Amino acid sequence: MKKNVLAGLICLAIGMSSFAQKLDKFGADLAKKSVMGKEIRVPYTDLTSYFGYIKPGSTPDEVKNGKKMYYIYVWIPVAAPEIGVRMISPVPEGMKPTDKDYVSTAFTENASDTKNFFDTWVTLERAEGIFKIEDVAAKAKTAKWVTIDKNDDSSEMPAQPSGSKYNSLMRITSDTSNPEKSLVMGLYRIGFTTYKTGEVQGSFLAQLGAPIKLPGVSVAVKPEDIVANKR
Repeated sequence: MKKNVLAGLICLAIGMSSFAQKLDKFGADLAKKSVMGKEIRVPYTDLTSYFGYIKPGSTPDEVKNGKKMYYIYVWIPVAAPEIGVRMISPVPEGMKPTDKDYVSTAFTENASDTKNFFDTWVTLERAEGIFKIEDVAAKAKTAKWVTIDKNDDSSEMPAQPSGSKYNSLMRITSDTSNPEKSLVMGLYRIGFTTYKTGEVQGSFLAQLGAPIKLPGVSVAVKPEDIVANKR
């Protein structure tokens, strides 16, 4: 009997470990190739990472279409041929921020919390009429935001601890003939929430990739901090 119980526990442990998240390199659509039926992508040249944490019961930045939305503002200093956005929750074990990453105070204070996570749902929007980084603080809150793309679940992303592939990824190719899809210099924001009924809570990693270098990119959860966070 003891052997059967032990065997059962080992099988359970193996099953749970199979759901451990491991994030691969973020590859671009640009120059994508198919080799023996498998898509091969060159990793983005420029990758900006934001480590965040939403405390259970936190007040969202906005309630939009019945969803509690949170925003990460991004200043993109040059026109880009493609932009990729992906989000994973919780932050995979073993992934630690570097001095090049943006890290929220809440993440630092709750880095040990691996139990709370959420079904990510992300959007990428651009603010109309903001062409200078110095204008962000004054104009962001009243700007009109144009939705460029959105994503709920991506099969490319690792499964969450629950075993479900509820993490998000999207790649947008700039379309200069369509103003709403043209990835010009300006202020963008990554909006995120949870698709299903429930709270946005726990740690997350949001990444923005580009196939070209973005000198002077800036990330902040408050528009007024964009200038100070410029790198």
